[in-house]
Amino acid sequence: MTSVRSYPATIAAAIEHETVIRKSRFLTHVEPVTSVEQAEAVIAGIRKRAWDANHNCTAMVTGLLGDQARSSDDGEPSGTAGIPMLEVLRRRDLTDVVAVVTRYFGGVKLGAGGLVRAYSSAVSETLDQAALVRRAALRQVTLEVPHADAGRYDNLLREWAAHHGATLGEPTYAATATLELWAPQTELPRLTDDLAAASAGAVVPVLGVERIVDVPA
Repeated sequence: MTSVRSYPATIAAAIEHETVIRKSRFLTHVEPVTSVEQAEAVIAGIRKRAWDANHNCTAMVTGLLGDQARSSDDGEPSGTAGIPMLEVLRRRDLTDVVAVVTRYFGGVKLGAGGLVRAYSSAVSETLDQAALVRRAALRQVTLEVPHADAGRYDNLLREWAAHHGATLGEPTYAATATLELWAPQTELPRLTDDLAAASAGAVVPVLGVERIVDVPA
């Protein structure tokens, strides 16, 4: 039996969260990105906005397989901020994401252990509020149907996708309606059978390319 490769997930949208620990304010910003350059631009924007902060510590993971990672303690004691933040992203199995924790010092020192816990929990609490987007290798499937039947088959595909790890693509309308679905290779025989049953054999799916597709978790 062929194993299906899994890919790290990402998040659907940017999210921010604030926490106060022993009078220090920790403002966390986590955002999805498509490249190291975009992540650096996000960091630069926050550093410009929070120019008066004591620290803007960062961590990012990028690449389809999450194989690129960077972090910065931005003046905090070495290993107490960036690496703990990065470890949270790794534990969550995320990629194409950047995290920035802005700290306004409140006058009470936290110690090395306290800093590690503070920066880790700041990122964890923020990610707890984020909507995840999983990634999977899915095969394009198209089917042509009469315009009069497009709504019925669109509903059928929508319901089918929700139970089989698939996602709908964009329909096109010309002489007939062409509906698009992205589905796992292992589910294609089931899809063919279900469409045959629903259409009395009249609708036959056409297989296309395989791509890595974002699927809301």
